Amino acid sequence: MLMRTDPFRELDRLAQQVSDSSHPAAMAMDAYRHGDDVVIHFDLPGVEPESIELDVERNVLNVRAERGSPAPDGAETIVAERLTGTFTRQLFLGDTLDTERIDASYDAGVLTLRIPVAEQAKPRRIPISGGSRPQQLSG
Repeated sequence: MLMRTDPFRELDRLAQQVSDSSHPAAMAMDAYRHGDDVVIHFDLPGVEPESIELDVERNVLNVRAERGSPAPDGAETIVAERLTGTFTRQLFLGDTLDTERIDASYDAGVLTLRIPVAEQAKPRRIPISGGSRPQQLSG
C-alpha cells in the first residue's frame, strides 16, 4: 500500500534543529487504512492552504508547503523556535492505490488525504463451480 522509505528522517529533523540550513524540513504524518481508503494526515500548523502543493507522478506523491514568519518586517525577533520555510514530503504509493481519485482537505493545520484502494486490489470472493461427480469409466 504505502511504502515508507525515509530512514534518515529523524536525522534530518535533528540536523534542521541544530543548524539553520536551507534544506526543506520534513513534515510529521500518520497513515492508516480505513475501509476501502488509505488515510494520511500531515501536520502543517500555521500554513496557508494556498501554499500547499500536491502532485502525483507515477506512484510518487509529493507534498510541499511553505510557512513564513508571523513577525512583520522590521520586527525584532526575541525567540524563534518554530520552523519556517519550505516543508516537503515524498511518499511512494503502491500499485494497489487509485492515485487518480485522491481527495485532499485541510483543516486546523492538518492536511488529510484519502486515497482509495484500487478495485483490482480489493479482496473478492472466487466462485467455485462444480457439484457434479466425476463419471466412472465403464469397461
